[in-house]
Amino acid sequence: MIDIDELVFDDRGLIPAIVQDATSKRVLTVAYMNRESLDITLKEGKTCFWSRHRKVLWRKGETSGNFQHVVSIIADCDRDALVVIVNKDGPACHMGTDSCFEYPLVGDVDKSAALADVPTDELMAELKKRMKAEGKSAGDITEELVD
Repeated sequence: MIDIDELVFDDRGLIPAIVQDATSKRVLTVAYMNRESLDITLKEGKTCFWSRHRKVLWRKGETSGNFQHVVSIIADCDRDALVVIVNKDGPACHMGTDSCFEYPLVGDVDKSAALADVPTDELMAELKKRMKAEGKSAGDITEELVD
């Protein structure tokens, strides 16, 4: 583990924070932290950023309720950027979308790619839970899929 004093903040005292969903692995947003917002994030376990436009601290979810609970924070090799891995309570973007990155320049936004990272045992557990709730057997589900 590294110490906060090893991080490299820019001439404005900021470090970029790339926020990633712990479950889907999607990049949710890019924001900036100063030392104070990083200290708050570490202390509270929820993301806190520095607004470059308003020049104030802002806690993600403070007004929307869509908090981001920190799972881990990882610095890059130069220690001048962070990846903040979170579990989120709702949409990450102020526009109400799951991610701020919804506008492809090249290629498509493949939201289904997130399922590739979900372990098979988790998928099976979810399927069994739904089958039990609906009173269906594996054969019933297979028939529905084939039809």
